[in-house]
Amino acid sequence: MDINTIVLVLTLLSGVALFLYGMSVMGDGLKQMAGNKLELILYKLTNTPLKGLLLGAAVTAVIQSSSATTVMVVGFVNSGMMKVAQAIGIIMGANIGTSITGWILCLSYIDGQQGIAQLLSTATISAIVAILGIIFRTFLKKDVYRQLGNIMLGFAILMIGMQTMSGAVAPLKDSPAFVSMLTSFTNPVLGIVFGIALTAVLQSASAAVGVLQALSVTGAIVFQSAYPMIMGIGIGAACPVLLSAMGTNKYGKRTALVYLINDVFAMILGTTLFYSVNAFVHFDFYSMTMSPFSVALLNTVYRAAAMIILLPFVKGIEKIVTLLVPGKDEDDDEDDDFELLEERFLSYPAIAINQCHRSIVMMAKSCLKNLSRAFTLYGDFSDKLYKKVQNREKKVDKYEDKIGAYLIQLTGKEMTEIQSKEVSEYLHCIGDFERTGDHAYHIAHIGKDMSEKGIRFSSVAEHELSILESATKDIMDLTIDAFENQDMDTAKHVEPLKDLISILCDELKMRHVQRLRDGICSLDQGIYYSELLNNLERIADHCSNVAVCLLEMATSDYDSHAYLSQYRREKTGEYATYFKEYDEKYGI
Repeated sequence: MDINTIVLVLTLLSGVALFLYGMSVMGDGLKQMAGNKLELILYKLTNTPLKGLLLGAAVTAVIQSSSATTVMVVGFVNSGMMKVAQAIGIIMGANIGTSITGWILCLSYIDGQQGIAQLLSTATISAIVAILGIIFRTFLKKDVYRQLGNIMLGFAILMIGMQTMSGAVAPLKDSPAFVSMLTSFTNPVLGIVFGIALTAVLQSASAAVGVLQALSVTGAIVFQSAYPMIMGIGIGAACPVLLSAMGTNKYGKRTALVYLINDVFAMILGTTLFYSVNAFVHFDFYSMTMSPFSVALLNTVYRAAAMIILLPFVKGIEKIVTLLVPGKDEDDDEDDDFELLEERFLSYPAIAINQCHRSIVMMAKSCLKNLSRAFTLYGDFSDKLYKKVQNREKKVDKYEDKIGAYLIQLTGKEMTEIQSKEVSEYLHCIGDFERTGDHAYHIAHIGKDMSEKGIRFSSVAEHELSILESATKDIMDLTIDAFENQDMDTAKHVEPLKDLISILCDELKMRHVQRLRDGICSLDQGIYYSELLNNLERIADHCSNVAVCLLEMATSDYDSHAYLSQYRREKTGEYATYFKEYDEKYGI
């Protein structure tokens, strides 16, 4: 290999590197400008394949990467936010949307000649955009302007990369060996294999199309070699998506496989239909020399036509990926709950926070379910039910650990003020919800001890406890509802009921002491009775903590001490109304 060849290869690789880096910077800037709204739209508005296709194309056109869109969708499906059938339409749209990059790259081939026309040349456009980008990035303080500066700088770097690639390959048009190599790709199989290999190495369909556009300036690329390469590029783009599915559940793997299946079917359709028709019609453009503009057009037309043809067969594609990645579709698999907290969502705080909210609600409802089971155990103990309480308590502990760690990771990401407040609220609340689960387990353990020792409460004590149990379930329901719906009116009901439960616990303790004096109840019964009341009172306290946190976070100037002072000391207004309502409902 002579020195000229080495320089040419290094120049070409440097152009590819600049192109990939510029595309990454521009894509990141566009995503930040969108403020995560595109991602939220993706999984909220994809109830039909056509909507999914259109949204997938739009989002990919903005973030400039079909792989990024598909990887994000794999995360949605893996976490249960989206079904595989919904994802298929989006992935088809991503296939179309990624072709927009080819048209952007056409700008790098604008060649101004003399005078005013030079202002439209690639060099001039890149220079102006780069200067504006560095000004926005360096001197303007608002985030939106800095992000716009990043987009401009990324675009300028991308343009320079394309110019570098084109300049590197331009001399090759006079090389017989190079022309002969590209001519060999008129064989469809060789062209497809080259497209797959090129894209697998670059890990980007847009970059592979960019290289193809750069090669086209030599005049050695004709339609019959460009077409199979475009088909191969589509298949090769599945590599990063398939890698992203490692470690996901069966639904995530199926979704990643959809990308590959789509492009394999597109290739089969493209080769079968096109070459069959050409055998009879002999298309005039078959031997046409390609330019960067015609490569971009071919890429868009091929992708759009293939995906539109495949769109009616979404259910069939879903069946195929289900057969390739088998497994029972069990919706009640509790372990899947933890997959809501996808690591890949940390880059999209709006989605990550939404997933944390869903997970905390699940954890809280698990605690309430355990509490209901625990109440059954000290009246009618069942070893099977006790083990269920144990297992669910272990799951609640895992919830707290995983959600807490996830929220801590999220605090290191760039978020809006509202998002930061939500994360702070959730960090405050998860501990209180988990503690209600601990107390539910303690109540279940009391039931186990009483069963082993053959102890039962008197009928009077059981009646009194049943009223307190109802009040405790009610306060848990109110707290979970207030948190789930961020309902401040519901949250204001919690404190009066909490105070009533505290009063009831004191009253029931005094009544039980009197029964002990009267010889109606034993000392052993009294010990367990007192422990039960303490656990129920503590559950109410933790519910109060959550409600106060919700109210405190509702407004930036909210004073929780003033709230508690009003509700606990003044006992006027809403507090008095709610307290009276609950006193009538749970009066003993």
